[in-house]
Amino acid sequence: MTDPVRYEVADGVATITLDQPDSLNALTVEMKVSLHEALKQAGADHDVRAVVLTGAGRGFCVGQDLKEHAEALERGDGKALDTVRDHYNPIVYSIAEMPKPVVAAVNGAAAGAGASLAFVCDFRIAAENASFLMAFARVGLGPDTGASWTLQRLVGYGRATAMLMLAEPVAAAQALEMGLVNAVVPAGDLMSAASELARRLAVGPTAAYGGIKRALSVAATSNLGTALETEAQVQAECGQTEDHVNATRAFIAKQKPTFTGR
Repeated sequence: MTDPVRYEVADGVATITLDQPDSLNALTVEMKVSLHEALKQAGADHDVRAVVLTGAGRGFCVGQDLKEHAEALERGDGKALDTVRDHYNPIVYSIAEMPKPVVAAVNGAAAGAGASLAFVCDFRIAAENASFLMAFARVGLGPDTGASWTLQRLVGYGRATAMLMLAEPVAAAQALEMGLVNAVVPAGDLMSAASELARRLAVGPTAAYGGIKRALSVAATSNLGTALETEAQVQAECGQTEDHVNATRAFIAKQKPTFTGR
């Protein structure tokens, strides 16, 4: 047996690869647990300053492993859907609250919870052959893995409703037009493009990036006063970092700053 998730670190970037290509990286319990552990490891490692999430083989991730799920239903397992609270929700929090940027490199089909994983990342780079499918309604389920929160913020309420209810695939070019992804590149260039972006972020002010993520998250569901107070808190914290002090000195001296994430 091999680990269903690969974890590699180079140049300050952790690359997390869903590695069950024969099933298009369908999410078994084992894979979900392993993915959550990899995300926690990346979040806790100061030497990791950006993360790339991708899939092995032809697909990014086609969501829940329905074979495993069907077997649980046949056993009469009343807790079959507890995986949303037990696994998917913690994974979403690990990405959304990670104080460093996460780039999804979508190399093929992304469906259901798999697409939702890409949506919660900070950046999405898609291969030309990638596609996105909100497949939940096809099996009589509502959304999970944060899709109800992320999708409408990316493409608007109307498009999110259509994607979720009609469950029609969205090709990479259309995803770019909708604002669902940041860029579309030839399949052979995907990992180099995603890694280049991650390395660019990794040498940047990662403490500030964490503050930006926090401020955006709070502002998405709060009033103006709460958003302003969060900005003040973030600025106070970032203002005490070595990165801010050194970058200010470099600006005055007309030099290029070097960031350490501290």
